[in-house]
Amino acid sequence: MQVRGGEAPLHPQPVVRATSLDFPLEGKTCILVDDVLYTGRTIRAAIEALFDYGRPERVQLAVLIDRGHRELPIRPDYVGKNLPTSRRESIQVRLTEVDGEDAVLLIPALLEEVEQDG
Repeated sequence: MQVRGGEAPLHPQPVVRATSLDFPLEGKTCILVDDVLYTGRTIRAAIEALFDYGRPERVQLAVLIDRGHRELPIRPDYVGKNLPTSRRESIQVRLTEVDGEDAVLLIPALLEEVEQDG
């Protein structure tokens, strides 16, 4: 697999499929679910995409992990775990159905990054 620049992608690219809803959103409560909430930009994009299908009465957010560092005024309604991190760290969520195990991993900053900044 290759991307625009011709080089192989760093991570597997998601499969993008068409979306259709067979019910109206008007008058409904929609709950968006995400694994890790970080800057809030992914949720903003999800809300914009949702509104392409109609105007729900209410939109709520459920996240497995809230790691902080928000760049947008987005706050989850339901949180599995608050896990404060540094911006250099990352969170990896593994699911049995995809990865063979259920796990939430805190990936530390690379030692080289810490040495360059410090």
